[in-house]
Amino acid sequence: MTSSTFRRALTGVLVLAIMAVVFPSCTKEEPTVARITVKREDGSIVPGAYVKLFANPQYPLGDPNRLTKETNANDSGIAEFDYTDYYEQGQSGFAVMDILCTYDTLVGEGIIKIIEEETAEETVIILPAQ
Repeated sequence: MTSSTFRRALTGVLVLAIMAVVFPSCTKEEPTVARITVKREDGSIVPGAYVKLFANPQYPLGDPNRLTKETNANDSGIAEFDYTDYYEQGQSGFAVMDILCTYDTLVGEGIIKIIEEETAEETVIILPAQ
């Protein structure tokens, strides 16, 4: 084997090694979002409803409060929560969160499974508090 052939082969291996390291790190992270729609029993939307997402694990492994978020529903009755900054690529699974919605004397509860790099959607029906 001549030295020029050896150099070409070595250069090719080096280029492949660099590509193997660089290309996987270039994958773009997609948003991890939870979208809650708040409705009354008759199906009408509830703009301005208070919506809270929180973790309530049986066996807490860390601080579950770090995932707690709250906001008011927009004019379309939708509250959107962005968890992109909490997700790390390569992580398996994300979170199952409890939902609490209130508006005046109306209350609704639910559960949402937030999936990494996807938009999870759930509808909560609020009823008169009992």
